[in-house]
Amino acid sequence: MGESARVVGLYRYPVKGLSPEPLAEVKLQKGGTFPWDRAFAIENGKHDFDPENPKHFPKIKFLMLMRDERLAKLKTRFVDETETLHVAKDGSEVLAAKLTTAAGRTALEDFMRIYMEKELRGAPRVVHAPGFSHSDAPAKLVSIINMASLRALEEKLGAHVHPLRFRGNVYLEGLEPFADHDWVGKRFRMGDVAFKGFHKTVRCAATNVDPETGTRDMEIPQTLMRHWGHADLGLYAEIESPGTLRPGDRITLE
Repeated sequence: MGESARVVGLYRYPVKGLSPEPLAEVKLQKGGTFPWDRAFAIENGKHDFDPENPKHFPKIKFLMLMRDERLAKLKTRFVDETETLHVAKDGSEVLAAKLTTAAGRTALEDFMRIYMEKELRGAPRVVHAPGFSHSDAPAKLVSIINMASLRALEEKLGAHVHPLRFRGNVYLEGLEPFADHDWVGKRFRMGDVAFKGFHKTVRCAATNVDPETGTRDMEIPQTLMRHWGHADLGLYAEIESPGTLRPGDRITLE
């Protein structure tokens, strides 16, 4: 790996399926996720997530971009200090809800009941359990995207691919395409934080949705499969030591 391999972007998704939030830095704990990443999700249909006994469910249970592209038209940001989600549509704030309170969750549910009316299979329910992440992966992991893989994909598609289609936490530059796929089971550092590669990320139809417009306009899993024989792009990794991660941090493989 060259000296140039480095972190170029950090993002979290406080509510599963809603918009990404760029971070200037992130404090990470061993065995954790990005703080507040996928801390909340919106059940669509059966209400069987139990906050007292949280367990992983497939994403199909929740409102999510793979099926509900209208969500991409909402722009959200979460303020840690107030535990409040701010939701904007067409540039104006339409909701501010403290999601750690019953009243705040009800406010978001009421908004979604109207906004997502056509997509709902029952009353929407905002779910949260302290310390639990509604990630697509059952384990507590960080999602890493190699920008060189993305450019290799762009070449095959003959079109620009917005990096946030992949809903990653950490974006890397300075690697060979798909080089991160070889890090499964290996230890590496980003800045002063130690990680271990856990498994490659299989892409789903959510990546076909443009995160800016909410339009379903690409066939990304199919294109990966056609040209590389797999639908993987990116790596899930475990945090092995605490520390602070920032854009510009270098990457070293042990």
